[in-house]
Amino acid sequence: MTKMDKKTVSEAVVPELEKMGCFLVDVTVSKANDIEIVIEKESGTVDMDDCAAVDRFIHSVFSQDEEDYSLTVSSAGLDRPFKVLRQFEKAVGTRATVSFKGGRRVLATIESVTPETLTINVGGVSETVPFDTITTVIPYIEFE
Repeated sequence: MTKMDKKTVSEAVVPELEKMGCFLVDVTVSKANDIEIVIEKESGTVDMDDCAAVDRFIHSVFSQDEEDYSLTVSSAGLDRPFKVLRQFEKAVGTRATVSFKGGRRVLATIESVTPETLTINVGGVSETVPFDTITTVIPYIEFE
């Protein structure tokens, strides 16, 4: 059995995701070679066809007999914290729960993002905060 690694899987899947209009959020590889790939779509939402296409692609690149791995492909999900800059960029104009180091938590509208900062609007007041002061940002789901 060959041990898979995050870098090898990531480098293989990123170009394929880009062709599909998706991007990589995360890859984890356990000691037992259990691979989890989390993806997001540039616009719209990830569906089962997207996950199945990534699954087929990974199986075409890495031999399951030689590598002896299990594979799970999923969407980033509405209840999972943002992990990569592209998720923040996609979320501009939407509401999210922002938690800060020190315990402060706010419901805010994401106004803009740079690689270093997030600008949010809380109660009509804009605030630009460095990412290193934030612990999590989770999309806010509104039910009508």
